[in-house]
Amino acid sequence: MNNKIFCPKCNSVLQEYKNPALTVDIIVYTLDQKILLIERINPPHGLAIPGGFVDYGETTEHAALRELKEETGIDINNNNTKQHINKNLTLFGVYSDPKRDPRQHTVSIVYYIKLNKELKIIAADDAKTATFFSVKDLPQNLAFDHKKILFDFINFIN
Repeated sequence: MNNKIFCPKCNSVLQEYKNPALTVDIIVYTLDQKILLIERINPPHGLAIPGGFVDYGETTEHAALRELKEETGIDINNNNTKQHINKNLTLFGVYSDPKRDPRQHTVSIVYYIKLNKELKIIAADDAKTATFFSVKDLPQNLAFDHKKILFDFINFIN
């Protein structure tokens, strides 16, 4: 995000600075150790953890659940889904490497949710497809720094 401070008298730029953009990712994993990944429609293409940008005025928790619903159709507030939740939305970590996203500097708040089983998925919005992968057979070529995030997560759950 570009921000500028202007002189109140002449309206010239006094200072310009940039802030990183805030994003969220939500790892969905099952009791039989499968992780949900989406195939991105927009650049950078590739497989990724569901997630996206936090809207102004939105909490990171709400953003994570919104992105999950938009990209996979999973709505954890739906009664049919609630019965399959083993562990509710939980903070996993923060990833802030300025080079983690080739588009711009982003800081991602990463959450996870544990399901008793795979749920029906409907890829939509920024997701071309959405698929559960076994932790043992995760693709190696993931978008952003998601390979590192999943490596850290797998070490955490083991």
